[in-house]
Amino acid sequence: MKALLPWLCVVGLVLGLGWGYSASQKKDAELAALREENQQLQQLRAELEATNNVSTPEQSDELVRLRKDNEDLLRLRNEVGQLRKEKQQLAAQVQTAQAQAQGAQAQVQAQRSTPAQAPAPGQLDPAAQAAFNARYGVTAQTPEQQQAVACINNLRQIDGAKQIWASEKQKPPGALLTAADLAPYLGPNGLPTCPAGGVYTLNPVGLAPICNIPGHALPK
Repeated sequence: MKALLPWLCVVGLVLGLGWGYSASQKKDAELAALREENQQLQQLRAELEATNNVSTPEQSDELVRLRKDNEDLLRLRNEVGQLRKEKQQLAAQVQTAQAQAQGAQAQVQAQRSTPAQAPAPGQLDPAAQAAFNARYGVTAQTPEQQQAVACINNLRQIDGAKQIWASEKQKPPGALLTAADLAPYLGPNGLPTCPAGGVYTLNPVGLAPICNIPGHALPK
């Protein structure tokens, strides 16, 4: 028994050394595997960072396209805002023009609805009286002179009606017209007559009406 004890110790020691060596080899293998995995992780991390930092040509083109689209969008928004502002200005101008047109139309209607009162024979218009006196240098009011002044006043009314008719109908100089054309502009009595029995000639647009009695004419 004493002879076997040293051998048993040797065998135990060998077995212990074998187990320790085996365990050491296993740990070395595990450490080597861990080192390799660590290196692979470091390499993958480096590749990922490089990918994030360096863009591909396709990515660069996409970024350029997105920037251009953004610039175009901003430009279109500015243009739309400008167009809206111009539209508001045009609307205000149209409203102003409509108001002016309505005012002009109301004025024309007022002129048409107000009958032109021709003076009765022998009744003198102050303006016509002054014009007659200045033209002929007379101050006495004979019946003939009163008739001449009344006739001149009639010619003024006819000439004014011609101008309004030509403006409303957009007639050029030289256009012909009749007494029926002027009737709406001369009041309920229509075309006035010369108190001395003269005959009126309307004449075309642009020419003053005349009476066939000498001295019964509008001043030139």
